Amino acid sequence: MLKWALLFLIIAIIAGLFGFGVIATAAAGIARILFFIFLIICIVFLVLGLSIFS
Repeated sequence: MLKWALLFLIIAIIAGLFGFGVIATAAAGIARILFFIFLIICIVFLVLGLSIFS
């Protein structure tokens, strides 16, 4: 999922450089959402892993 977030971030940067503001905004929003989903899943698995091995 982090790879998808990075891909959309790169798309947003390239679209912003070429002047496609709407596409850049949409891609940056998708990248932000995917990153936060990744972060939440990572924290959940970290807590589960610590609770199992303690």
